Amino acid sequence: MTDLTKLSASELGRRLAAREVSAVEVATAHLDRIEAVESKVHAFLYVDREGALEAARAADDRLARGEAAGPLDGVPIGVKDVITTRGVPTTAGSKILEGWRPPYDATIMTRLREAGLVMVGKTNMDEFAMGSSTEYSAFGPTYNPWDTTRIPGGSGGGSAAAVAAYEAPLAIGTDTGGSIRQPAAVTGTVGAKPTYGGTSRYGLIAFSSSLDTPGPCARTVEDAALLHAVIGGHDPRDSTSIPQPVPDVVGAARLGATGDLSGVRLGLVREFAGEGAEPGVAAAYRESIDALVKLGAEVVEVSCPNFKFALPAYYLIAPSECSSNLARFDGVRYGLRAGDDGKHSLEEVMSITRDAGFGPEVKRRIILGTYALSAGYYDAYYGQAQKVRTLISRDFAAAFEAADVLIAPTTPFVAFPLGSRTSDPYQMYLADLYTIPSNLYGGPAISVPAGLSEGLPVGLQIMAPTMADDRMYRVAAALESALPALTPPAL
Repeated sequence: MTDLTKLSASELGRRLAAREVSAVEVATAHLDRIEAVESKVHAFLYVDREGALEAARAADDRLARGEAAGPLDGVPIGVKDVITTRGVPTTAGSKILEGWRPPYDATIMTRLREAGLVMVGKTNMDEFAMGSSTEYSAFGPTYNPWDTTRIPGGSGGGSAAAVAAYEAPLAIGTDTGGSIRQPAAVTGTVGAKPTYGGTSRYGLIAFSSSLDTPGPCARTVEDAALLHAVIGGHDPRDSTSIPQPVPDVVGAARLGATGDLSGVRLGLVREFAGEGAEPGVAAAYRESIDALVKLGAEVVEVSCPNFKFALPAYYLIAPSECSSNLARFDGVRYGLRAGDDGKHSLEEVMSITRDAGFGPEVKRRIILGTYALSAGYYDAYYGQAQKVRTLISRDFAAAFEAADVLIAPTTPFVAFPLGSRTSDPYQMYLADLYTIPSNLYGGPAISVPAGLSEGLPVGLQIMAPTMADDRMYRVAAALESALPALTPPAL
């Protein structure tokens, strides 16, 4: 592994701008790293070597003219395969979209290209972002670089693993119930879910439209903030996009890195105070609180009694929305088409295509969501879940009157062995126990490394009010400055 692959995105950006290294050299180093370790990690579904080198050469031309597109011009990035990318296979981890090459870019991709980032490939994921371990990818699981017998989290395990394995300094993920933060926690990386509507969903293959949020994956808080600044901001093509500028997340991260949290009030969520977490996770959580207090933060306890209903509410709302969103995959317009042998009706072709194209977890959630939306059950299930969502938002609002940010463990446990929970969906769903409330509320949250438990990474989650993304970056950077950096074993 070359030194270039070990550098942070911000450091690479500085060296590229100073012409100490070329973008082609940086891209080649990361592409070679991918080639060397992909057989052990499987973080990527598609590696675009030719496209990456072409983009790197264009970056070198801009930098040579002194016309850098931004602080990340020429820096490599992986993109979760749920983001439509013009001319590049985009599958959402599903057989039903195998081989599909979109004719347009998502807004996220457009902004990455405009900022000069070099996409090295599309990262693996649970099918249609439904899962907590990346074991539900139709193209095989991703492996955790810390221990390749364990999961890298999900649904965005490919993005987190690529960053942890030094295959890319940055990656894009999407967070519907914790799919950026939970993989970050179990791979020892940084993952941020921006405020819902703070990053565009245009061109994001929808799972749950009222929850899906694209966001950054990185190895440092500053890098995550730099990427957040690139992809965030209003998009008129997304009706849920917030017409406000991105808060100064980069400035907040750099302020936090000074290690001063004087005057910052940290709210310890009583309901998520490590109860139900593995002993090592709870211990790391307590040690993180102590570290933040030493930096000047004030700790207050807050109660969010309705958080305990977040998991069941989520697993009614998200499947209901996925039931609606995935109806478009019918074998007629694009993607897989099975059973079209002249002997089956259109309805039969749709049924055969969906049976062949959707995996078990996607089918499970479609069935659950369709049932919850059906006549006679809508008010009892989906309607009640939306009322719970309102109560959770009120809990957040009350808590933020007493605290600037809320903190909790990111996940109740460290990375579990591959195959250990696929037969028990409920145990799999518990991976998102601490992350789901922020999605139902719509506020920003970030996971930052908080130490080890039995040699595996633990994450601390920092939650902030809507459009106060800068607050979480400040606290996350402060904790990062106070704790030793985590380095995965060599692959």
